[in-house]
Amino acid sequence: MTSNHKFSVLDKGSVELLGMFGDELTIVNAARVSFGAAKSELEKKDVRLIKYLYKHKHMSPFRHLMFRFRIKAPEFVMRQFYKHVIGCETTSSDSTKDHAWNEISGRYKPVTEYYVPSNWREQSTDNKQASCGSCEPEVQEKANQAFSEVTAHIQAVYQQLLDMGVAKEQARIVLPLNQYTEVIWTASAQAVLNFIELRDEPFSQWEIREYAIAFRRILEAETPKLSEIWFESE
Repeated sequence: MTSNHKFSVLDKGSVELLGMFGDELTIVNAARVSFGAAKSELEKKDVRLIKYLYKHKHMSPFRHLMFRFRIKAPEFVMRQFYKHVIGCETTSSDSTKDHAWNEISGRYKPVTEYYVPSNWREQSTDNKQASCGSCEPEVQEKANQAFSEVTAHIQAVYQQLLDMGVAKEQARIVLPLNQYTEVIWTASAQAVLNFIELRDEPFSQWEIREYAIAFRRILEAETPKLSEIWFESE
């Protein structure tokens, strides 16, 4: 039975586990099918098998354990999420890619929520894509004011377009990357663990790392043996 795991992330975001399809034993039985064998309970030797599979990069058994999440995150965070498709896509008969993502649509539902940073970070001087600490208090104050003003203006323009009768699918083009979106993500254990491994790192952008930490807490609760094996080299 899957526990009800939901974690708040950032100011208005969240990660919620909606369901699991299988468990750690699913990985074991997927591997043991090569010998025509199956287990009904997880034993110590099965944990050793999982460790062997991971160590030698036999990844296909990890794709049989699936998770379904509801994610609420700013658009700029989701753009980084979409890169992580290992183990969460299939190839259909007409050779097209079917990604396991479904997202709320601004064509149907007006956007009303935006991510507001609690801290402004300085640009790193030796890494073009990274930050390196908090801005000075004076900069924090000015950044907050500028951010608040532009967000209010954009929302006002967006609402004005809607009030004019402009279609939601067009009015939304004025919206910024800090708008919140919601996604259902169904992915294999390999995909989720790969995401955590890459994004729960000091070099990752702070916002997406907060999401990786939430995913990690869920997997550590639901698949403790697998999580311990996957992350033991850290």
